[in-house]
Amino acid sequence: MKDTTKKTVEALTSSVAACIPLEELAKKLDTDKKLKIKFGMDPTAPDIHLGHAVVLSKMKQFQDLGHEVILLIGDYTACIGDPTGKSKTRPPLTQEQIQENAKTYLQQVGKILDLSRLQVCYNSEWLKKLSFMDVIKMASKFTVARMIEREDFANRLENNIPIAMHELLYPMMQAYDSVELCADVELGGTDQTFNLLCGRFLQEQYGQEPQVIITMPILEGLDGVEKMSKSLGNAVGLFDDPSDAYGKLMSVPDNVVFKYLALLLLYTSVQIEQLKHDIATGKLHPMNLKKQMAYEIVTKFWSKDGADKGQMQFESLFQKRDLSAAKEVAISAQMVNRSTWLVTLLQELGAVQSSSEARRLIDSGAVQVDGSVVKDFKAHIIPVSGMIIKAGKHKIYKIL
Repeated sequence: MKDTTKKTVEALTSSVAACIPLEELAKKLDTDKKLKIKFGMDPTAPDIHLGHAVVLSKMKQFQDLGHEVILLIGDYTACIGDPTGKSKTRPPLTQEQIQENAKTYLQQVGKILDLSRLQVCYNSEWLKKLSFMDVIKMASKFTVARMIEREDFANRLENNIPIAMHELLYPMMQAYDSVELCADVELGGTDQTFNLLCGRFLQEQYGQEPQVIITMPILEGLDGVEKMSKSLGNAVGLFDDPSDAYGKLMSVPDNVVFKYLALLLLYTSVQIEQLKHDIATGKLHPMNLKKQMAYEIVTKFWSKDGADKGQMQFESLFQKRDLSAAKEVAISAQMVNRSTWLVTLLQELGAVQSSSEARRLIDSGAVQVDGSVVKDFKAHIIPVSGMIIKAGKHKIYKIL
């Protein structure tokens, strides 16, 4: 292995969960050939969040090295819905929903990847052309035993939860994407390992050199427990206001700060260990490290100006207790001075995305109206100019 290849492999495998197999990645890189690097996303929701940014940041490393980076938008596979991690069959999306969700993907991905050097593909380009006989021939290369090795399928069988036939086809369809693109490397989260291995297997069946698989650790959301997800209300979306993003990041538990530094900012293990040492010896305060983390993430994925404003607002609101720095929001005229369901108001302010997210905040006592905690999910209030609404640790709004 060339010395330059060794250094490249070390950089590309930094912070990854697994590289399967590592020696094949080194071999591919040693040829000095421009590799095809694939990452697929199904447009099952309109927003991309920092959890997606973990893999996209790794893609950027490949892009900076001059490799051919391919973003595959699974507009066809989204009709099925990836069963990974699901305890029941997902409801299918309509073509209209898929197209609407995919509209802003490139704009969001452009926060991380250089769009001028990005190849964008849609798997409907080839999957919709397959005949039923093509699908049967492809399916014959897999066994049922192999498919039900998946942990989520095995769990559903054990608990007598139905598995629909089309769900068994999903890994095969994702695998065929790798065949069609002749991928050299495919990236994904650790929850995608089975699907990525199917791609490697199917490429061999079609006489191709199998792709190397690189999996990235799953990024916990703002609760520090569950996988970052918009539906769980614990995500930082790439389209969030930068000040809101900064505030959200300041709410993460101390124990996940180092993971955010490693996965989103690509801090090395040496740098992480030094920071841990500085905190243990009292040289660095955990709050200052968290502010550093939030500032650098907002700078990287939004802007330095956004990070400056976010930090200033946070310090004014939560360190100086200056409520005049609350985010000012104008609500619809129909709500002003009229009895309004609290959940509707929180959504109008942009504090929550869904009623379920609002319920979690209200039930936990994290919602305040002019300093009074509101724990009644059905509560109605009368919004007036100057009213201060707090939703969670770091979201404070002032009604104009």
